[in-house]
Amino acid sequence: MKQKETRPVNSIFYSAEFMTEYVIRFTCKSASEGGEIPQVTVYQDQHLVQVRSIKSEKENNRLFYLITLNEPISFGKEYTIYHEQERTSYCIHATEVVRTDSFDQQFYYEGDDLGATYTQEETMFKLWAPTAVEVKLLLFQTWYDEDEQMYAMERCERGTWSATIQGDLDGVCYLYRVKVNGEWTEAVDPYAKSVSINGDKGMIVDLKKTNPDVWVTPSIMKVEDSIIYELHVRDFSIDKRSGVKNKGKYLGLVEEKTVGPKQLSTGLAYLEELGITHVELLPLADFGSVDESNHLAEYNWGYDVIHYFSPEGSYASDPYEKGTRICELKKMIARFHEKNIRVILDVVYNHVYVRETSHFEKIVPGYFFRYNPDGTLGNGTGVGNDLASERAMVRKFICDCVTYWAKEYRVDGFRFDLMGIIDVETMKTLQTLLLKINPSLLLLGEGWDLPTPLDQSKKATSAQAKVLDKIGFFHDGLRDSLKGSTFELKAAGFCAGNDKLKQAVLTGIKGNPNQYAFPRQAINYVESHDNHTLWDKLNFLSDSADVRVLMERHRLATSIVLLSQGIPFLHAGQEFFRTKYGVENSYCSPDWVNQVDWGRRAVYEQNVNFIKGLIELRKGHGAFRLPSFAVIDRHFRTLEAPSASIAYHLADVREWGVWKDIAVIHNGNAEVVEIKLPKQGEWEVVVDEERSGLIPLYTFDKERLIVPKRSSMVLGQR
Repeated sequence: MKQKETRPVNSIFYSAEFMTEYVIRFTCKSASEGGEIPQVTVYQDQHLVQVRSIKSEKENNRLFYLITLNEPISFGKEYTIYHEQERTSYCIHATEVVRTDSFDQQFYYEGDDLGATYTQEETMFKLWAPTAVEVKLLLFQTWYDEDEQMYAMERCERGTWSATIQGDLDGVCYLYRVKVNGEWTEAVDPYAKSVSINGDKGMIVDLKKTNPDVWVTPSIMKVEDSIIYELHVRDFSIDKRSGVKNKGKYLGLVEEKTVGPKQLSTGLAYLEELGITHVELLPLADFGSVDESNHLAEYNWGYDVIHYFSPEGSYASDPYEKGTRICELKKMIARFHEKNIRVILDVVYNHVYVRETSHFEKIVPGYFFRYNPDGTLGNGTGVGNDLASERAMVRKFICDCVTYWAKEYRVDGFRFDLMGIIDVETMKTLQTLLLKINPSLLLLGEGWDLPTPLDQSKKATSAQAKVLDKIGFFHDGLRDSLKGSTFELKAAGFCAGNDKLKQAVLTGIKGNPNQYAFPRQAINYVESHDNHTLWDKLNFLSDSADVRVLMERHRLATSIVLLSQGIPFLHAGQEFFRTKYGVENSYCSPDWVNQVDWGRRAVYEQNVNFIKGLIELRKGHGAFRLPSFAVIDRHFRTLEAPSASIAYHLADVREWGVWKDIAVIHNGNAEVVEIKLPKQGEWEVVVDEERSGLIPLYTFDKERLIVPKRSSMVLGQR
């Protein structure tokens, strides 16, 4: 249901044309069609403002009055209208006007000093609040302190407010008290670099004290060499058999030499062995759905962000202590870097947790969110609000925030949640800014086309991929062609023998050249945190009680992902058939549903080794990660193959690795198929239905190859 912006009768609204016409638009208790134009007096603070004219207009069966003034309307001043007949005063509210281009032109602030700028000698506070008429800074010595020290802030350029407090404020908490639209409200600084327990207050932190002893920079790599592994901090270690002491914590994710059932590696050691290049972490910015003082009582993925610059406290060993969440997150990232594993952050700039109570809305009501022409809130995200990234100060906030994480935490990439809600210009700006900081940063996002009130050409959807050529897009076409439609549970994909999807799979294997400018933009996957796991999807549509059939189909789908052009993306535990017991949307399900089950890692060790081998193969031969579609066209040859099977030849690829020619076959059938190899001579088999890797399993020198049911084979010829 759409939420209508409240328009109480005792409110008055600026005209969108206030810049040139100085018009105030309002309604009142006695407004009625056919009634007389009221006599009104307008005051700015306590000073009389001359009225040039007043007239009425009707909108949606309501009567409004338009008052034209003889002088410009000044933000930062409180306006009231006294209605002579009613003997009532009305306070002017700034509403639609804050969403105009004129407003952005007048109040865009390009400075880099928003938030609290700390030194040991003094801290400067700066807040962007152009519609506020008064702002006070509240300081608290501790997070639980109820007695504040209050300081008046001074209105400065472009609608900013500033105050500088002498002394060392490291560990001091703070709030802003803002008077806007006739009401006082208290808000946490949107630019707060840390927050108190459960984000009740901003917290000043000496960031230099939070750095790890050693920052290691991972080795330089090409974007197309990436292999992404998506995980949730809590999921990865919360299993009682994980062998991790700091379960569900930042530090638990990087404990050394942990083992689980059968003394097999878990955690960081496991990731090293697996061979992935990047971990992609579900949101780490402070979110609202988990009580940090009792974090095990609740669970959430973290897409309900409240404080965008501060890390989440429930993953810290002590969410109360100043700086702990920052120190431990940095230490976690540094430890990953020591292992040459890069860190991608999942970031959420498409919506907020609750618009009505968001600090954006408290400080500049109506500005940060997208509205439909009829005054209702945009809701393309499905959670009641869409951030208006196209507005100047929203775009600035997003850019300031992402670049802060890139610099302060030295992260190696960003995954933009529901990126199709964000506008193209913001994403273009981001890719320019971020790649200046680190040219090897990996940028990717969800390019879904969602019904937000923004022109189609301005959305950062997959249709705009060639414009955003430094950003990767989740390739849902390959996902659904491999396992069957995500939204039709009983729809089977290629890995279950659906020959109708063969061409779509082949297009995906080639990196989807029709949609992307470069193959590296194709983020190839078959499951993620969203929707059913591949195992659960296959289990729902299975026509066999034989678990081996599910395993073969699952392995086939994952093999295609890892051998396709583009960037492969694995969901944590996918390699040992992760299940969420049929739960499709587990964002707030308990740990027993969401945890990575290290017992399955032991049960399905053979499949884990198979996936390790495929990763080793992909990293060992550049023909599986070619840099351009022109190069792919030069080397890629489709081979004749029976229905529900795909065969292709990577020809003359010696410059990319040890083999001059490579043959790849994927058989989705329930029976064997026979494939004619592209060349005579001896071939080295490196992938069959049971094993995979760079080291040849055996050689084959016949013309025709028998490929087992529901399996992949890879052969190389020197």
